[in-house]
Amino acid sequence: MGELVTETFEYDGGRQVAVYVPADPPEAIVFAGDGQLITQWGADLEQADVPPTMVVGTYRTDDADEMVRIEEYSPSFNEERFAAHERFFVEDVRDWVRSRFGVALPAERTAVCGVSASAELALAMGVRHPDIYGAIFAASPGGGYRPPEDMPSPLPRAYLVAGTQEPWFMENAARWADALRDADADVVITEREGDHGDPFWQAEFPLMASWAFTT
Repeated sequence: MGELVTETFEYDGGRQVAVYVPADPPEAIVFAGDGQLITQWGADLEQADVPPTMVVGTYRTDDADEMVRIEEYSPSFNEERFAAHERFFVEDVRDWVRSRFGVALPAERTAVCGVSASAELALAMGVRHPDIYGAIFAASPGGGYRPPEDMPSPLPRAYLVAGTQEPWFMENAARWADALRDADADVVITEREGDHGDPFWQAEFPLMASWAFTT
């Protein structure tokens, strides 16, 4: 099995980033928001039919106000806060991974992942940086960030999933799937038995990685 490595950055007075380093040299990499939740799922990939994959999870804010997290993850609310977090996520964290682990993979071997509000982050990062992230994994996306009218071309591939017991989040996922397909993106959308925060997010993660990195 691999190992977990954690680093604290200066951003926001001290923000942690956790990395799942696979046992074998990584052939793919996933950058994620909500890192305290998602990074540990890297161990699940070791048991799946997936190439060795590094998972880099940036922790969410520890601010008790949920809007602070949403403003970091969605460009729709607070442009300055979103832009600061975007620089941290796209530039600082990636530069550190390159220097610390010697890993810098092309877009077709790089995905961005999130759940709920951080699924909005994944969608925003993929749409805004298609040259960096070749695939988007978005589970139960919130509705604050909606598809922009002008999409870049080409777009990353996108894998969306939501639960049968969370119809509002399924609607958000379907809206994005339709918009991305209309912009000629390769899209998978799945509905699973479950509610918001259900373990189906974790169960879907190996399927997402397999789809992105083995097909």
